[in-house]
Amino acid sequence: MSRSLFKVPSRFHSRYLRTRLEAQGIINVPTIRTRKAAPRLAFAPVGSGPVRDVLVCVFQRGGMDGLSAFIPYGDGANYYDARPDIAVKAPGSGDGSALDLGGGFGLHPSLAPFKALYDAGQLAVIRATGGVDPTRSHFDAMRYMEQGVPSDKTVSSGWIARHLQSVATQNTSPLRAVGFGSLVQASLRGASALALESIADFHLNGRYDELAALRSQLESLYQVNASPASGGLLDQQAKLVLETIDLLQTLEGTAYVPENGALYPDDDFAAQLKQAAQLIKANVGLEIACIDVGGWDTHETQGTNGGYFSDHLATFANSIGAFCADLGNAMSNVTVVTMSEFGRRVEQNGSAGTDHGHGNVMFAMGGGVNGGQMYGPWPTLAPEALNDGDVDIRTDQRQVLAELVSRRLVNSDASVFPNFTAPPLGIFRPRT
Repeated sequence: MSRSLFKVPSRFHSRYLRTRLEAQGIINVPTIRTRKAAPRLAFAPVGSGPVRDVLVCVFQRGGMDGLSAFIPYGDGANYYDARPDIAVKAPGSGDGSALDLGGGFGLHPSLAPFKALYDAGQLAVIRATGGVDPTRSHFDAMRYMEQGVPSDKTVSSGWIARHLQSVATQNTSPLRAVGFGSLVQASLRGASALALESIADFHLNGRYDELAALRSQLESLYQVNASPASGGLLDQQAKLVLETIDLLQTLEGTAYVPENGALYPDDDFAAQLKQAAQLIKANVGLEIACIDVGGWDTHETQGTNGGYFSDHLATFANSIGAFCADLGNAMSNVTVVTMSEFGRRVEQNGSAGTDHGHGNVMFAMGGGVNGGQMYGPWPTLAPEALNDGDVDIRTDQRQVLAELVSRRLVNSDASVFPNFTAPPLGIFRPRT
C-alpha cells in the first residue's frame, strides 16, 4: 500500500458548494496550497476563560509501528531477535540508541522533543493500547477508532461529534470544531464542523474582489439568512462559509511569527499545527482540531535506523514539539493526543518492513496531563503473551479517550462512548 494513500489533497472548504458554483460557470474558486505561514491572527474577542481544554487530536494514518517509536528494550531477545534489521538499540549503545524512560522502555531517538516533554512532566505514554476489534483492515480500523464503537458499522457519528453534541455550550463560532484537510474526519461527523486546508483558502490570499463575487453568488443561490428549521443543508453550509469568511477576514493579514523560539518543519502536518496554534491564540472559539498525518504503512524498507521511518518520525515529533513550544503557557488549556488505527506485527517481514498488527502506543501531552509516566500494563513480547504475533492490547483506546473527555473536556455524557465504562488511569488531571 502506498505511503501517500492517506495524504489529504488541497480543496476549498465545501466540495459541494465549489462543485455547484463552478458547474454553473458562476465563479472559479482556485485551489490554494499554502505550506508556508498563513496570515497572523490578531483578533481576540473579550470573553471569559475557557471552560474546557482545546483538544488537538492527531490521527497517524496507516498504522504506525509502535515498537519502533516506543522501544521495549527490556524484552531483550523477544524484541531484538524478531527485528534483526529494524530494532532500535537499547539506551547507551552508541549512536541511534533509544532515549531511556526507565523500566526497560525508551523512545526512538527521533522523538527527542517528546523526551523533553516527558521529562518536563507534560507528556504521558500509554502502552499496549488500541482498538479492541481484531481487524487488520485500515479502513475498518480507522472507522472504529474515530467512531469509538468497535465492531459496529451501523454507527455513523464520531466520538468527538457526540461530545460536541452532548455538552452544554454557548459557543456559536463556526470555528468551534475544525478538521484540517479537504473533508472533516470521521470523528467529527454528526456535528457542525469545518474542513480547513488553510486559513488563506477563506480570504483567497487577499483577493477581496473574488471574495465579494463569491459572497454575492452564495447569497443568490442559497437562503443564507434562513433559520436552521426552514433552510436546507446546503443553505446552512453556505451560511457557515460566509460566517467563516467574515470571522477570518477580521484577523490581520500580517505574517504569523511563532513564539518562544518554536521552529516548525516545512511540512503540511507542521503547517496545519501552526494554524491550529494561530486559531487558539486568536481566541476565535476553537474547541477541537483534528489533524491527519499519513505515511505510516511501512511494509517495505521501513528505515527505522536512519531511513524513512526515522525521518518521518522526526518530522512528526518536531512539528508537535514546535506546537507545544509556540503555545507556551497556553498549553495549560490544551491537550494533544495521538493515535493510529493499529500497530505493526512484532516480527519484521522479509522486506525489512512490518505488516499490520494490533497493539500500539498513544501519546498525550498538555498542561493537564500527569506526564513523565507510562500508563497501562505491558503484556511483554514473550511468545505466549502475543496476540497472534502482535502486541496484545491491555488498555482499550476508549479508556484513555473517555478519561480525557471527562476530565479535560468536562463531559461525562455516556453517549460519547456508548456501552463502555472503565476506571480512569490517572493520565489527566480534572479541570479546576
